[in-house]
Amino acid sequence: MEDSRIVELYWRRDEAAIRETEKKYGAMCRGVAGRILGTDEDAEECVNDALHHAWNTIPPQRPDRLGAWLGKVTRNLALNLWSKNHTQKRYGGMTALLDELAECVPGPATVEHELEQKELSAAIDGWLRGLPREDRRLFVRRYWYGVELRELAAERGVPPNRLAQKMLRLRRSLKRTLETEGFAL
Repeated sequence: MEDSRIVELYWRRDEAAIRETEKKYGAMCRGVAGRILGTDEDAEECVNDALHHAWNTIPPQRPDRLGAWLGKVTRNLALNLWSKNHTQKRYGGMTALLDELAECVPGPATVEHELEQKELSAAIDGWLRGLPREDRRLFVRRYWYGVELRELAAERGVPPNRLAQKMLRLRRSLKRTLETEGFAL
């Protein structure tokens, strides 16, 4: 079913919207949440929360790209759950991803840094737009969706070590760009 038709179901408050969303995007959302959280049970909880969020926010929101919108909602919910559970030392999988990025992006935002965070987001978006399409997709899949390096390497038919070097070069490029634009890292 087309995204626009699914969104219309939400606007009509038709419960079929949830079923159609789950059918079309459930597996993608479970993948996003699962890579962050590391357990099927928590990923499923996160997907259910994302569907609940969609039901409660459409309307008034009317996402143009339902899949991207739902992916972002799922990712944010998964990161929040990961953060909550990480304080209890339940997860270690996301720590490696965050450690890889720690040297090339500033630390977590505070209320005082909201404007800087918007500028940082714009700078990263600009850097991503300047990358070749395949490098951009690779970087986003690794650091936004949390896809394992060995899975990305297998898809590309290259050794994981070679892909790890490419990711290192991309992170260094991002770091140089952000330093040039005046961000304190």
